[in-house]
Amino acid sequence: MEWHDRAIVLSVRPHGETSAVASLLTTSHGRHAGLVRGGRSRRQAGVLQTGNIVAARWRARLPDHLGAFVIEPEAPVASVLLGDPLRLACLASACALAERTLAERLPCEALFTATEVLVRQLRQGVSHWDAAYVRWELGLLEVLGYGLDLKRCTLTGSTEELVWVSPRTGRAVSAAAGEPWKEKLLDLPGFLVGAPGACPADVLAGLRLAGHFLERHVLAGERTGLPPARQRLVDLLS
Repeated sequence: MEWHDRAIVLSVRPHGETSAVASLLTTSHGRHAGLVRGGRSRRQAGVLQTGNIVAARWRARLPDHLGAFVIEPEAPVASVLLGDPLRLACLASACALAERTLAERLPCEALFTATEVLVRQLRQGVSHWDAAYVRWELGLLEVLGYGLDLKRCTLTGSTEELVWVSPRTGRAVSAAAGEPWKEKLLDLPGFLVGAPGACPADVLAGLRLAGHFLERHVLAGERTGLPPARQRLVDLLS
């Protein structure tokens, strides 16, 4: 069997002396792995960089086989970001989280689209890419079935002065209603509820918020926790 698709390179590992196994986030076939013959060559190594957007053809005798990829470059990303450690770390974090959390071969076109938008924003150096990354993590949570409810206060129903999030339910809490428990609540940065702009402190608060629920719901029970690439991003932003 065979299919063709657009994809984003999530990870690559050596296989034998000359080949590699690539994990791609595809438009229509979800996170999908395959053998790339000659994947360790100089030409292919440049194409198989984490975050690159590629065109992929996959072939296998049976659907449950690993199969083989033929991959052609579409938009180089990693090489463009080599001079910007922050954006490169953001790209690595997004790819590592997608690799760690997405079920293999489960179609997820919405997440592919959101990831491609983020990758192109990083490549183009648009402003507030860090806030866009936080939104991407919250979108990942939603795709995985653990979306946060940040539209109204869980205690009063108010849509005004939403400044906290319950660490248990993932629902917003207003300033007045949450005052007695504020030390136990997570900060809700304003840019996630419509406020303009996002300062570095807001971005870090957003990463703490998303990270809490990724560890609580998605990576619960895993000893390794969040990927090291994600922690490197937090460290650099700090």
